[in-house]
Amino acid sequence: MVEPVLRAKTWSGDTFENPSEDDLFDLLSEMNLRHRFVIVERLDKEPAGQHYMQVYLNDDMSCQVEYREGGPDQHFQALVPGPFEMFGHETVAVVLQDWARDRPGWREALCWTPWSPTAEPQR
Repeated sequence: MVEPVLRAKTWSGDTFENPSEDDLFDLLSEMNLRHRFVIVERLDKEPAGQHYMQVYLNDDMSCQVEYREGGPDQHFQALVPGPFEMFGHETVAVVLQDWARDRPGWREALCWTPWSPTAEPQR
């Protein structure tokens, strides 16, 4: 059996091993104000548990996207203005899919700022 490289986790606690690009798109499309987040973790990077991208749907239907590539100094965030279901979903899906497949260009697709529990992501 092949070890999974990616693991997606949803608001409900469901997990998906090695989700396809279509799976990632679908998981994002199912987000709403009751089901607000999706986290995708890279399992092939060290240190374990420190390489992930997460998407969170805000009350105003904007979307916060975060990625982490190691320690706290490698944790970044970006805000995708709402409404998420009208135009943000496609943008976020492409970034998440490209990140998951190690394709170039995803870092340039959004305006990333260092993550801080008190900092607001830039629009």
